Amino acid sequence: MRIAVTIFLTDETITPTRLARELEGRGFAGLYLPEHTHIPVERTTPWPAGGELPREYGRTLDPFVALGQAAAVTERLGLGTGITLVAQHDPIDLAKQVATLDHLSGGRFTLGVGFGWNVEEAADHGVRWRTRRELGRDRMALMRALWSEEPVAYEGEFGSVRASHAHPKPVRKPRGPVVGPRTLLGGAAGPKLFAHICEYADGWLPIGGRGLSESLPRLRTAWTEAGRDPEALQVVPYAVHPTPGKLAHYAGLGIEEVVVQLPPAGEAEVLKAVDAYQEYL
Repeated sequence: MRIAVTIFLTDETITPTRLARELEGRGFAGLYLPEHTHIPVERTTPWPAGGELPREYGRTLDPFVALGQAAAVTERLGLGTGITLVAQHDPIDLAKQVATLDHLSGGRFTLGVGFGWNVEEAADHGVRWRTRRELGRDRMALMRALWSEEPVAYEGEFGSVRASHAHPKPVRKPRGPVVGPRTLLGGAAGPKLFAHICEYADGWLPIGGRGLSESLPRLRTAWTEAGRDPEALQVVPYAVHPTPGKLAHYAGLGIEEVVVQLPPAGEAEVLKAVDAYQEYL
């Protein structure tokens, strides 16, 4: 099983370059970074985990800039977002960022896509909360048009783009309906999420991985009914606090990659946690 890590990198933590070098040197599979553009002080949305929102949420580094630094000092380490809030981006700009990072890293990028939880943050980007999933779906379709080998126009409910020359292209070739880098969709299990995974993703990025024994068969059924290759589905439990039993359970479900959580801390504390996770490699 491949073991990757995720961490809230901030202006107060270990740097992306230092962490990336250490992860690659120890044999970890990848580094995934979250995204928050800002956290409005005046907010009413509760943190899903309960209690006060941790300090690091308002201090996160831009994941694409940080992953670009990580790519420059590594050769094999996978690089991913966990997750990109696609609805909060201009899709033409985001398509260029994603393709550039994937190109410069030699195809090592995984686009983790999600829809967020902070209503106030999304609202400042002009996102209407009730339509954010459809907006994200529409923006993914627009980006796929720009990533296509030949110029393709796209006209959607929320945006459009003319047939355009747009390079570089992501390294991976199209897989069924999926065009672009490896794409994993985050969110809670349910028919709508699973339909979207089958439509435009390579798989699922479930936070914590709880309940997979019940939900994974439903996703596999939806995937097969959508005409997707059963062997191609990827499920990557995210932000996991691992134990030997938990990882063995995932392996029994056919899961091949797990993303474990590192603390948002300075170099010494983070590397201590990295060392502790080496037993699972």
